[in-house]
Amino acid sequence: MTPRLSTSQVPGAFDTAAAGYDLLVGLNPGYHEGLRRSARALRLPGGGAGLRVLDLGCGTGASTAALLSVAPEAEIVAVDASAGMLDRARAKSWPAGVRFVRSRAEDLAEAGVSGPFDAVFAAYLVRNLPDPDPTLRVVRELLRPGAPLVVHEYAVRGSLLRTAIWTALCWSVVIPGGLLVTRDHRLYTYLWRSALRFDSPGELRDRLRRNGFTGVRSTPLPGSQLGVAHTFLGRAPLPERG
Repeated sequence: MTPRLSTSQVPGAFDTAAAGYDLLVGLNPGYHEGLRRSARALRLPGGGAGLRVLDLGCGTGASTAALLSVAPEAEIVAVDASAGMLDRARAKSWPAGVRFVRSRAEDLAEAGVSGPFDAVFAAYLVRNLPDPDPTLRVVRELLRPGAPLVVHEYAVRGSLLRTAIWTALCWSVVIPGGLLVTRDHRLYTYLWRSALRFDSPGELRDRLRRNGFTGVRSTPLPGSQLGVAHTFLGRAPLPERG
């Protein structure tokens, strides 16, 4: 029996899957539109001119492209722990304001990633962190006061309907497709299990509040995302008035 992946093994699994990753997500017609919809929730003004944005867990650059669709003038620091995924991202054409950095989300300071940032976008990241809370607190400290964090994430726990839709989607499309393209199903069965174990929408909202974010809210993504992916928004707190 093939051993299951642990969260510490996920970056290496993405290295293996990197060559076929864009093909797989491209088969999902709602994948890129969902990212763009979540990126719009940042509400970055002026096309992002003069703003610094952290793209945390950028993968092959799909989330980076979503950010550029709403903030083409922004300076974007795009971070991922997988060397293979970053190689794919760097091979694409990007504006001069986009910079890619290899780092685990837990090790940003060691990688030279420093704030302040005017926004942080974290797509399909928080669920994969061994311990999300310390990283969320670091993200909060990297943000300017009042600046937004958007988390784009699967959240199915607590709903039999969402769980059933997610399981059907994974076992009919995601896992067979991953096996066909990479000859290794472990990353995609991990993906299925990780969402089943991860926070419900309410639990993730509570997690954000518990780690110091304000104005927290979430919205399920419509269309082909089938309500299993959500946009979560929170803000770094403003200084208390004396």
